[in-house]
Order: sequence, then C-alpha cells, then structure tokens
Amino acid sequence: MVTKRIIPCLDCKDGRVVKGIQFQGLTDAGSPSELAARYELEGADELVVLDVGATGEIRNIQIQTVRDVRKELSIPLTVGGGVRAVEDIEKLLHAGADKVSMNSAAVVRPELIRESSQAFGAQCTVVAVDTKRFGKKWQVLTKSGTEVQNLDTIDWAKQIEDLGGGEILLTSFDRDGTQQGYDLELLLAVTDAVKIPVIASGGAKVTQDLIHAFEAGADAVLAASMFHYQMTTIGKVKEELRAADIEVRL
Repeated sequence: MVTKRIIPCLDCKDGRVVKGIQFQGLTDAGSPSELAARYELEGADELVVLDVGATGEIRNIQIQTVRDVRKELSIPLTVGGGVRAVEDIEKLLHAGADKVSMNSAAVVRPELIRESSQAFGAQCTVVAVDTKRFGKKWQVLTKSGTEVQNLDTIDWAKQIEDLGGGEILLTSFDRDGTQQGYDLELLLAVTDAVKIPVIASGGAKVTQDLIHAFEAGADAVLAASMFHYQMTTIGKVKEELRAADIEVRL
C-alpha cells in the first residue's frame, strides 16, 4: 500500500515564513531553515517552500532561502514561486530542490509543463493550482490569488496531466488559512478527473480534516497553520492517522 504523505508548507517572503488568510494579511511565522529542521525531526514526509512574493513582484525566487532550507533537510523538497522558464527550474534544482512547482506561468504558457517534464522528468514537475468556487464550479486563480482566469479548474487539471505534469498541488482559496477543513467537493472532483497524485491544500486545522482529505482521494496533504502555531505535531497527527487505518510512514 502506498503511504499517504504529510507535507508542511513554508510560504516565504523576504526570507521569512509568513501566513495569512486567503493569501492576505501575511504575518511572520518564523525562520525557513529553523522550521524546516523542526518539521523533519517531527516526521514530515516532504517539505514545500513557496516564495509568495516572487510572481507579484516580478522577480525570481530567492535562491538563498532554498539553499538554507536544503542544508537542514534529507527529505524531498518542493520549491515554487516566480518560475517562468525551464532555466528557472534548472536553477532551483541545482540549489537543492527535488521538485519544482509552477503556477501562473503555466497558465499563461501551458507548454512550460511539457518542457519541464521532458527536461527533468514528470517526478520533478509539480503544478500548483489555486482555485476559487463560483457557484457550482471552480475557476483558476493566478498571481497569488489576485487574478481570476476564465479557466475551469477541472479542465485545467486534466490538461496538466496530459502535458506531463507529475503532481498537482491543489489550493482552495476559499479555505486557505481559515482552518475550516479542506474543500472536499473540490478534491473529489479533481481526484476523479486525473490519475496523477493530488496534494490537498487550504483549511487544515485538526487531524480529522486530513482524514477527510485522504478519504476524498488526496495522495498527500499540505498544512501550515496547524504546525506553525504548534496546535499539534506531525508525529502526533501521524499516530492519529494510523489509528484511523490510514497508512503513513512513522
């Protein structure tokens, strides 16, 4: 049986970890390298680092942040933010990333997904999908949630798979930072539509939220607030998941 993954997320800006609600009102949550070291000790399966200011400020991700975090980790590291070209992906892989996440640039030029997959492999190519519900459907957001695209989220997920994307990092804008649980209807719709792994993001507060996400088809769950603010630990969450018959690496 494939084990389910617990992935803390470090949203970074100006070299610090930040956290907000629906991508706004960012507050300082600590040092990226210190949090990375703590999460590895607690039993994180992977770590995601997203430079949340890179795209809006039209700059590349801060490479030094990636290097500092990599020094603390032996687990897989996914990095994203400001990725616009294959050259950006190559730089991040050289800086220590195992996988690179792209978002806005892939929506503008979907061929970037194919180029990354062909150059570095599908296993390195993660596509982050930020999405917001409008009525009974979801639409894709770009530029840190500030722009709504005329692009159906389910259709985009299928296109990502067809272009060679290896994994989808699916974030519900409506649930981000709210601690109201993941958008399970969204998760079910996307996981039904694609065969590649889907990481659920946005809304986790307690272990039951993670259980619901796995039951809805998620291969992994991303969480920030519940770990940053030490409401619980990754080790404790994994014990509770195992008790609920969800296979995790202890």
